[in-house]
Amino acid sequence: MANPGGGAVGNGTLHNCKSPGHGVLDGHCPKNGIVRTAQQNGKPHMHADMEDFFEEAPLHVMVFTYMGYGIGTLFGYLRDFLRNWGIEKCNAAVEREEQKDFVPLYQDFENFYTRNLYMRIRDNWNRPVCSAPGPHFDMMERVSDDYNWTFRFTGRVIKDVINMGSYNFLGLVSKYNDSMRTVKEVLERYGTGVASTRHEMGTLDKHKELEDLVAKFLNVEAAMVFGMGFATNSMNIPILVGKGCLILSDELNHTSVVLGARLSGATIRPFKHNNMQNLEKLLREAIIQGQPRTHRAWKKILILVEGIYSMEGSIVKLPQIVALKKKYKAYLYVDEAHSIGSVGATGRGVSEFYGVDPGDIDVLMGTFTKSFGAAGGYIAGKKDLVDYIRVHSHSAAYATSMSPTVAEQIIRAIKFIMGLDGTTQGVQRVQQLTKNTIYFRQRLREMGFIIYGNDYSPVVPVLLYMPGKVAAFARHMLEKKIAVVVVGFPATPLAEARARFCISASHTREMLDTVLEATDEIGDLLQVKYSRHRTSPRPELYEEPSFELND
Repeated sequence: MANPGGGAVGNGTLHNCKSPGHGVLDGHCPKNGIVRTAQQNGKPHMHADMEDFFEEAPLHVMVFTYMGYGIGTLFGYLRDFLRNWGIEKCNAAVEREEQKDFVPLYQDFENFYTRNLYMRIRDNWNRPVCSAPGPHFDMMERVSDDYNWTFRFTGRVIKDVINMGSYNFLGLVSKYNDSMRTVKEVLERYGTGVASTRHEMGTLDKHKELEDLVAKFLNVEAAMVFGMGFATNSMNIPILVGKGCLILSDELNHTSVVLGARLSGATIRPFKHNNMQNLEKLLREAIIQGQPRTHRAWKKILILVEGIYSMEGSIVKLPQIVALKKKYKAYLYVDEAHSIGSVGATGRGVSEFYGVDPGDIDVLMGTFTKSFGAAGGYIAGKKDLVDYIRVHSHSAAYATSMSPTVAEQIIRAIKFIMGLDGTTQGVQRVQQLTKNTIYFRQRLREMGFIIYGNDYSPVVPVLLYMPGKVAAFARHMLEKKIAVVVVGFPATPLAEARARFCISASHTREMLDTVLEATDEIGDLLQVKYSRHRTSPRPELYEEPSFELND
């Protein structure tokens, strides 16, 4: 995809190819003399033909939502007026009087939203947790005496809160147990850190073992791991494309993808979320018109998408995107931060979910922070691509290597999922996650909530819309000892604030029913059941026995 030799190429034509079909980013990749097919491990795929759900809110809900923001803005200006005249104390950062002639560090208007709207509901974020974030955890109670500008701890611990906010999809984040003894042994042998970069003295045998295992798990030629998931995107996309290249990015891509695209210097054109017609239109225009002004062919065209979108719970339409990528000779980069380990019959992500050959995806990226209960990320694909990244990656050159204990935790998790530990518990957890996800989404829809995304996505957004109800929802849930993440602008569109539930395989049916009962009650209290497509409850669907996980 990128070439150290430089030079321009036409659309879809790769630099430095050894022969057709053997370049860094195109063609089939035989491994050990066997050409991969869409089916892995001889097991059929969970072929998903179900569409994502994005129900529109009723008109009156949108009107009241914008009215809420409008009223909040008016009161914000009133309070700013009172602060300017010294009637109300100003707790926000302000310029010092002796620096009034300098370029301001703090733009007053840019901080208006944070100062007057976010601050009113700030208590719903950054809540301190004081235990392992398993299906239950403990939280430290805090209160504010100055309307959320500062907090103080009461000394009380809220015990056994049901955790519906962590990305602990397979339940691999837990307190220490005997299965973690290999992590303890690595800690005793290697210590906590590496204190060097991969290019210097920071490549350990554990890193090589992990990279080989990741490549085997994903069924690709090679992989490289990094110590930070965010940096895996933001520091590696710029080395794959640059000036004279075109990036077609889904409008809802994660900030790390957006940052990496901006740092690359390439031209960026967003396409509507999961809209194949819009993507094809942009591809066709790029091929026909070429670069602006000169109309030369683009050096490369790179499509950036995610496996599961973390705010919408939708799943990428991978087969259609692969078809477009092949048709227009573009390259495809898939961020599987949320999908790897959580979808697919054996947890191998969206390629397995749809039955797509991993070799059809030019760059496979993912993180170890969700399903694997660790930290860091990876880039995987053809060996030529990975070898190029090893040399040119900013993260490999300047960032400290992944901790060996973290690497061992990932190795342990992947072996567990693949069944290399001699058990089938890993696959059972993937299957249980799917059951929990479908059950939870079905029940919420029957209650009358508007939920976004695909029925197989363990990220479940429940639309609340109005800013006041977002805060009230989170506070009422915590009173019932349920921790849930609420999200609003700028992480979402202004009028689409929501609560985001994250389902885990370690959630029992009793836990899910407790959360659903509380959500149903609070939904009635706050009147946030906005769906106009309610279905009749069918209790017989929910009489399966509870599933307990064995450590």
